[in-house]
Amino acid sequence: MSADQLIAHALDLFAPLGPGVTARRMFGALGFYAAGRFFAVGDVEEGALYLKVDELTRDAFEAAGGRPFTYRAKDGGVVVMSYFSPPDAALEDPEAMLPWARLGLEAAARSAAKKRPKSPRRSKPPVKPKPKPMPRPRPGPGTATRRATKRR
Repeated sequence: MSADQLIAHALDLFAPLGPGVTARRMFGALGFYAAGRFFAVGDVEEGALYLKVDELTRDAFEAAGGRPFTYRAKDGGVVVMSYFSPPDAALEDPEAMLPWARLGLEAAARSAAKKRPKSPRRSKPPVKPKPKPMPRPRPGPGTATRRATKRR
């Protein structure tokens, strides 16, 4: 499945969440957002969708046969993310996906609430330009200069 096909399919499945669901390409995968929350991952290579889980929702996904989203790290190890696949039935029907997508969105909201709010960036005060040095006055005709006085 191509990335465009996976985006179209996922947006169709997530349509019951409302019109604010968007997709972004990222790191060879897809990220799905609703209400400003990153709640789902699309694996283009597998053609699979994974929804955000936390300690409150992981058991439901595991009981439904979901598997975690993993990837191979540069050092060869396997990294397990906090995203699980929904049941197979939910991957074919938007109404069947709705309760799972809501669980993913709720987990994303709880995860965001745990993080410290970003402090507003303090802008640096504008740098004042340094004043240009005043040019030295040039001696006029008939005025002795240092060089001229040393020669005498």
